[in-house]
Amino acid sequence: MRKIILQILRKNYDLIIRSWSDKLFAVFEDKLSAAEIRRYVEKTLSLIIEFIETNDFASEEKYLLDIYNLFSKDEFNLLEISQVLSQGRYSIITYIEKDPPKNSDPVIMLGFLDEVFEEIFARYCTFYLNAQVSEISRDRDRLASKLEVNKQYLSNILRTSDHAIMIVDKNENFIEWNKGAEKIFGFSAEEAIGRSSSFILPHGKKYIDELKMIQNEVGRLGNSIVLDTERITKSGKIIFVQLNVSRLPSSDGQYNGRSIIIRDFTEVKKLQQQIDQSEKLAVLGQLSAGIAHEIGNPLAGISSIVQLLQRKVNDESTNEHLATLRANIDRISKIVRELVDFSRPPRYEESFVDLTGIIKTAIGIVKYDKRVKNINFETDLSAGLPSIKAEADQLLQVFVNILINALDAVKGEGTISVKTRNDDESIVIDICDDGCGMTEEVIEKIFEPFFTTKEVGKGTGLGLSVSYGIVKKFNGDITVTSAENKGSCFKVVLPINNSREEN
Repeated sequence: MRKIILQILRKNYDLIIRSWSDKLFAVFEDKLSAAEIRRYVEKTLSLIIEFIETNDFASEEKYLLDIYNLFSKDEFNLLEISQVLSQGRYSIITYIEKDPPKNSDPVIMLGFLDEVFEEIFARYCTFYLNAQVSEISRDRDRLASKLEVNKQYLSNILRTSDHAIMIVDKNENFIEWNKGAEKIFGFSAEEAIGRSSSFILPHGKKYIDELKMIQNEVGRLGNSIVLDTERITKSGKIIFVQLNVSRLPSSDGQYNGRSIIIRDFTEVKKLQQQIDQSEKLAVLGQLSAGIAHEIGNPLAGISSIVQLLQRKVNDESTNEHLATLRANIDRISKIVRELVDFSRPPRYEESFVDLTGIIKTAIGIVKYDKRVKNINFETDLSAGLPSIKAEADQLLQVFVNILINALDAVKGEGTISVKTRNDDESIVIDICDDGCGMTEEVIEKIFEPFFTTKEVGKGTGLGLSVSYGIVKKFNGDITVTSAENKGSCFKVVLPINNSREEN
């Protein structure tokens, strides 16, 4: 990981310098010149590269003295120094996001960069405070004012930090609650201070036992602990957090409470879940190859028998059923291939397709479902729709998936409508039902892989996710509007002039 970050820093060295300098100049042009800002940025970035290479701040002393002299002449406080370093962190992250390295964990990379910048800031704070103490010792008349200024600096950091910083007294009540805590949890300081430390715990024995463990480890044993867990906000939302808890001793060394620093790890957790999901898909790709082989061979045999029967049977009605059977066998074979290709999409041969014909085929396939007996299909298919460039079987899969979800929603009795229309730029397909509908929470997740509201064994959560990917591949869009007990409507928009670039 160090090598990857070094490559990014060296490759984008000049761009990072320019971006960081521009950000600082926009904020501090009244305090520092452009030349001073650039010298500082170059020194800091060189120190970061040195540390990543050697795991040591060899030139730390000269660096700290130089930047202290630079910032002290314009009376920069610690909060402003923190802001200066934060701008550098954002500049580096920008170029990591523009050209993300392959086979790397973004969570670990971001965490490592945070540690480097926190280490530089901590070392500067130590140097800064030592220098301040030296100045104060040489001039007693300035002692009171300097201590008050430092107190204000630290108070500003406490109040404005993005992390939640709280203090719990020995009676288990909050006595400090900063702006970061207000932002993360939604409770103001007035609402939180004086309340029990347990009021931000989610319900459940797990969290009660967790609080007892913290009280024992920190209060009785005096240990500091770091813990990944969950907490609840004012709105009732459960969030993933990291707790850093330390003991606060009294003047005689007895337990007097504890400090708590909380970082909101919700986004980090989402990134980790995405990584885990990609690993699942990789395994799915391997399993699908075996599934395709096991299903493909019997299907080939069944298809051969159907073709043989078609040649021997003269009854027109029977031949129509056999033709439908053969078409569905071919459809199953293609669906198996889609499963294989889910995590490794192949290059399809695209052609101009008749969308109306594809929609009619999808409705015809779904009508064979045993649940269709009391369901009314209403169609309003616009005549003369222009052809679009796409892959017919993949679009068929999209419409079949949406129609099957509509069947599940109406629960065997209701109406499913399919309408098409077009303008000069796109074709719009509306597939609506008057079924059970969905909550806002379900709508937000409906296109995520493996998300399903069906019972175990009755849904994989892949249908709409695959459909979403197919539509997006053809430069289209798919959205849904729904309300509980008022039905749902899926809207598929496909461009007429499809100029999708090949990867």
